Amino acid sequence: MSRPVDAVVTWKWTTPGYRSTFGPETVNTLARMVRRHYRPDVRVLCVTDEPEGIDASVEIVPAWNDFATVPSPHGAHQPSCYRRLRAFDPAIGAVFGERFVSMDLDCVIVGDMTPVWERDEDFVIWSDTGPKTLYNGSMFLMTAGARPHVWTDFDPDSSPMRSKSAGFWGSDQGWISYRLGPGEATWTLADGVVSYTNHVMTSNGRLPDGARVVFLHGRHDPWSPIVQQRHGWLREAYA
Repeated sequence: MSRPVDAVVTWKWTTPGYRSTFGPETVNTLARMVRRHYRPDVRVLCVTDEPEGIDASVEIVPAWNDFATVPSPHGAHQPSCYRRLRAFDPAIGAVFGERFVSMDLDCVIVGDMTPVWERDEDFVIWSDTGPKTLYNGSMFLMTAGARPHVWTDFDPDSSPMRSKSAGFWGSDQGWISYRLGPGEATWTLADGVVSYTNHVMTSNGRLPDGARVVFLHGRHDPWSPIVQQRHGWLREAYA
């Protein structure tokens, strides 16, 4: 039986030496889109060390420092998101709730998210974005404590290079792919989960039929004036 989501969690923190364009309005816009396309009463949480300007309707979770200084194995120019692995801590349910979605800020919700999020599996993660990783950490759904070994087995000294050596791209998502291996339940384009790079840019900017959420993972941001100028559907939805 499908289960409703208790909370949608997003992340925003300061990374020394890495320029971020994620201002507080990116959190507020995500909260509005979530409530417009899922449920108006769903909890929206932001794990952050920069709470200034975030709307009072968003619950602030002070960002922890676990693995905050572990660099990406792909170089200092790449972001490190290892502190996001705390989502796999079996005790996280006391903070996030029993059933939650983790979601990146650089997305545009364009359709009803109920069939995407109300699944019966204890863990679902986005897939089909590239050959260098099994899973994309931009969005996953979890029953708290479902995959504790992703958290408990992480060694900041050896795990990043283990996942890179196995051919997986990214910081936390590389480790998630390495530690879980194939076989997890996933979302793909067939579920309406869209990659801007793979599915929009390759089709002259057209939004795929059945799209529900578009992730602009990589060099593009939904709040960029250049990107908004290109796509009327994005300007309308990102609000």
